[in-house]
This record gives sequence, structure tokens and C-alpha cells, in this order.
Amino acid sequence: MRAIGIIGGMGPAATVDLHAKIIAATGAARDQDHLRVLIDSNPALPDRNAALEGAGPSPGPMLGAMAQGLERAGAGVIVMACNTAHAFQGDIEAAIGVPFLSMIDATVDATLTRAPEATHVGVLAATGCLRAGLYQRAFAARGVTALVTQGDAHTRFMDAIYRIKAGDTGRDVRDILRAIAEAQARAGAAAIVAGCTEVPLVLTQEDVAAPFIDSAAALAARVTAFARA
Repeated sequence: MRAIGIIGGMGPAATVDLHAKIIAATGAARDQDHLRVLIDSNPALPDRNAALEGAGPSPGPMLGAMAQGLERAGAGVIVMACNTAHAFQGDIEAAIGVPFLSMIDATVDATLTRAPEATHVGVLAATGCLRAGLYQRAFAARGVTALVTQGDAHTRFMDAIYRIKAGDTGRDVRDILRAIAEAQARAGAAAIVAGCTEVPLVLTQEDVAAPFIDSAAALAARVTAFARA
């Protein structure tokens, strides 16, 4: 079985959540049945949203270095606990000789498995992720239109995300995200994608009438199957 390397710290709670979902996806009966997981959680990475807005340095070199370190430590596959940072996937892949599994690809596949007839899906994603067009392009390649937050809705979404990062996972934050997801469903979204790893820290399928796709869970399922193959 391959050891899994997780590039994390963006944010730390989302990194822990991805690891927990890998553990849950493993279905182990004893400690020895679990996969080896190596985690480099480095919150000191340059701000990926600022970099994508042209207002700060790229985190790409540090992400590549983190991936290299995980590979040297024994990781046979690398994943990353952040959607937006996938804009720098090329820097990571150029730095390593082991596979990198994309959270974006895993999430798109999981979405279209849950909603195979979808023509439109809602995507709850951070500013940098939207600016980079990660989900828009990935869904467009499958003939699906991504409905994304704009204007005041996006401002409220980002405020909620930063509140979650600060430890606020209360009802008010959940209600903000739920209202935005419901608006996307009313606009024609056949599924709602948690395209930011902070979203599923407060929002679950019970909060959304349409199929709700947790990007961390989708990646956990994919990398667990890959590592055990």
C-alpha cells in the first residue's frame, strides 16, 4: 500500500478534516489496517488568493518543496487539502516523481456520479479558486455549467469562510452558507459543490436539498482507493 502525503495548512482545520475522511474511507477494523499518512501542515504559505489576484507572491515554490519533502519521507501519492491551491498544481507535479491526485477532478467526478443528468451545478468556492477558473473549466469540459457566487453573495460567502477559519462554526455561519446554496439550487443547480474545504466544516447534506458534494470527502475516497490498489 502506498503512503499518502497531504500538503496542508490551508487551513489547518480543513487539513485535519481531510485526514479524518481518509480514516473514515479506509474502513479499518484495527490500527494495522489503516494507511500511512504523512502531513505537512504549513500555514506560513504565501496567501494563494492574494497571489491569484496579483497582490502577493506565488505559493507554488513552497508547495513544490512541501511535496518533495513528503515524497522523500516515503509518500507514494500526494494530495492537497485546499481547492484554491490547485491553481499551482503544475508547480507540485514538476517537483515530484509520484502521482498527484487532484481534488478538483475527484470532486467533478463525484458530482456527476451523484447527478449524472446535471447541466448546471452550484460551486461554493473562494475568490482565488473562482479567479483561476478551476471548477468552471473542469465542469465545462464535461458539458456542465458551474454557477458561482457573485457580488454580495460572494462577499457574504468569503466573510463566512474567514469566520470558519477563525473558529466560528456556529449556526449563523451555517445559515449564511445554506442560504447561498439554496439560491444556487433555485437558479437551476442540480447539485451543490463544496469547492472550499472550509464549507463542509459547517455545511452537510442535511442542510441542502440538492445533492451536496464534499470536495474533501471526494478526494479522500479517491486517494484511499488509489493507495490501497
